[in-house]
Amino acid sequence: MKKFVSTLLLISVGLWAFLFHTSAVLAQTNYPNKPIMFIVPYGAGGGADARSRQIAQKMSALLKQPIVVENKPGAGGNIGTEMIARAAPDGYTIGMGNFAPLAVNKTLFGNLRYDPESDLVPIVLIERGPLVLVVNPSSPYKSVQDIIKTAKAKPGSLTFSSGGIGGSHQLSAELFKINTDIDLIHVPYKSGSAALMDLMANNVTMMFDQMYSAMPGIKGNKLRPLAITSKVRSPLLPNVPTFLELGYPKVEVLNWQGLIAPKGTSPEIIQALNAAANQALKDPQIREQMLAQGNEIGGGTPAEFAALIKSESTKWGAVVKMANIKPE
Repeated sequence: MKKFVSTLLLISVGLWAFLFHTSAVLAQTNYPNKPIMFIVPYGAGGGADARSRQIAQKMSALLKQPIVVENKPGAGGNIGTEMIARAAPDGYTIGMGNFAPLAVNKTLFGNLRYDPESDLVPIVLIERGPLVLVVNPSSPYKSVQDIIKTAKAKPGSLTFSSGGIGGSHQLSAELFKINTDIDLIHVPYKSGSAALMDLMANNVTMMFDQMYSAMPGIKGNKLRPLAITSKVRSPLLPNVPTFLELGYPKVEVLNWQGLIAPKGTSPEIIQALNAAANQALKDPQIREQMLAQGNEIGGGTPAEFAALIKSESTKWGAVVKMANIKPE
């Protein structure tokens, strides 16, 4: 009973501290006192859009101001991300920053009109999730080793699909190729769903796909999972090994996204947004959906998110160069 009371007291103190700190920051800055624009650099109806709207709704209630979500898709996320970077740094334009525009596209395109490091400031990591290597159920490949063996015996005979040049689908496969010294042929599509459909039609050999996208096909026996790109097995696929278990520790990929703002936004405003986002991530419905999709729940400080972006930029910049990936 004493332990229960102590736990309740700790929770109460933590909640009080959060509310007190957030209120103090808002009082000092008088922020926000008008609606906030939330830019999503991808189209309506996708995963980034859905998560952005969930987070925006919860943060709006906490900050007591409308947060208006606007989709600005195009150029692999570059158009919307540039709009965030070019906005006034007053806290009234924020957005969803993703794996590709923050950590890949600077190396891939080489001529971005924004710099992820000097033009943007991280607010908080929202989520990250592994990919799963899948094949058609009629495929003769029942393990990663089967694929490696065939690829070494017949270089260039196996194919992998992706939702486009430079995305996590392709980069995961390129990382796999580099670390197993095999040759696979890339078949890019206009979307991840189109790439997955052609795999189900048995027109390509394999695909590295996001968990939330692949799970319906796996459950419906339309896809066979071979390995997952996280360090530990997923509760959704407890019988599927990680690449780490299979002896390929460097084949680790976590696709991620988080909130960003224009560089120059005051630390007080960034802290207020960070506090609201962290509180939104405690919402049971959001947490349940993230876990159901095989994702890790984000949160933490702006500095932690900045460190992740820097680390990922170094890693994927090297992969882009080694694989000689060129934009379409």
